[in-house]
Amino acid sequence: MSVAAAGRLRGAGQRLTGNRQALLEILERADRPLTIHDIVQSRPDLAQSSVYRNLVVLEQSGIVRRVMTGGDFARYELDEDLTDHHHHLVCTSCGSVEDLALPKDVEETIGRAARRAASRRGFVEADHRLDVTGLCKNCR
Repeated sequence: MSVAAAGRLRGAGQRLTGNRQALLEILERADRPLTIHDIVQSRPDLAQSSVYRNLVVLEQSGIVRRVMTGGDFARYELDEDLTDHHHHLVCTSCGSVEDLALPKDVEETIGRAARRAASRRGFVEADHRLDVTGLCKNCR
């Protein structure tokens, strides 16, 4: 993954620094999208301001994507080009986000339906995202 990330960064006029590599390793190990607070807690040696600045660069380079939730904090994960396609379960109470991978046949059906619906409206789909919102088991 570092080779792909380094290439994308070079294409954006940036380079793969030690802090950026550390962020990529944290996000690669994560089983869910992380907030900046989550990242800093896992690596207290990384300054919050540096984490924020580097996440912006990684997002602009197409390596990291921001997951929007109804909560106060953005969450970050590796772009799906570098991982597997998946969706999210988003708790509307506490803001927690969990990854949700669907069986391949279900994913293909959703993809076809999204492309057809977009095409009917003259829209060319690049990708789709599905977030299921509700209450997590801790908030029920």
